[in-house]
Amino acid sequence: MSSVPTDWLLDSDPAIRWQVTRDLSGGSEDVVHRERARVATEGWGAELLGLQRPDGKWGDDVAAPLWQSTLNALVLLWDLGVDPTGARVRSAIDLVCNDVTWGPWHGDAPFFEGETEPCINGRVLGLGAYFGRPSDALRDRLLSEQLADGGWNCETERGSVRSSFHTTICVLEGLLAYEEATGFSTADARARAHEYLLERHMLRRLSTGEVITDRTAGSDWTRFAFPPTWHYDVLRGLDYLRAANVDPDERVAEAVAVVESRRDEDGRWRLDAHESEAIVLDMEEPGAPSRWITLRALRALDRYA
Repeated sequence: MSSVPTDWLLDSDPAIRWQVTRDLSGGSEDVVHRERARVATEGWGAELLGLQRPDGKWGDDVAAPLWQSTLNALVLLWDLGVDPTGARVRSAIDLVCNDVTWGPWHGDAPFFEGETEPCINGRVLGLGAYFGRPSDALRDRLLSEQLADGGWNCETERGSVRSSFHTTICVLEGLLAYEEATGFSTADARARAHEYLLERHMLRRLSTGEVITDRTAGSDWTRFAFPPTWHYDVLRGLDYLRAANVDPDERVAEAVAVVESRRDEDGRWRLDAHESEAIVLDMEEPGAPSRWITLRALRALDRYA
């Protein structure tokens, strides 16, 4: 099996190049900074910023509600790693702050103050931290909603006492971004949530040991999507643990083996799917070799293989 040619990964959009340079090829800080600065002005990042409406939102309110399109557009900008300090990005975020709320059903709360569901609020907490609008109130709300088993679930308000992989990964990523932006430690809460994932070996039910299948999508946690929106998969879980600098643990071994097994003869990984609510940019086709999946797989394996 051949190794992935670095040239293939670097022959791409700036959003890929700067992360490959930082995480895999050991480029200098100057090169990383220069490539990252291009995300807002070239390629996918520039295209996505150009789709913002004058009212600060994204979307047409037909394919998806405006709040959903706006949330997913901002999450994708975060995934692309757009420089939040750039002038074009600051202007886009100012529009969101000034004009976008969650509507009258949530008291017209400002966008970066979140709404009621922890899966959404975890994303919003991370976005606010990343784009320089961290919300202490939203942080406190999420910390107060952690369940006894260590995770979170949007169904709690309807009586659920068990956590959800989907919701938990969204909250974990948000808390980590908040901690990195503000210095406020969420380590204890995140450690309990790490145990929730690890006790289940990143993909299995604790009660039966079965690989978990998403009832709505009919797929399990071994399907790799980009952008993942709110959906969990084992690659997203491992990439989070890497970003959070969680020590290697034997309980990730099965998830690591799943990722390793998906590498093709050219040392690349394929994209399984676009999630249905994702913002559609002409990035990669499902079934084809994917630079996004390959990048994320290689840096997760570098930490945990």
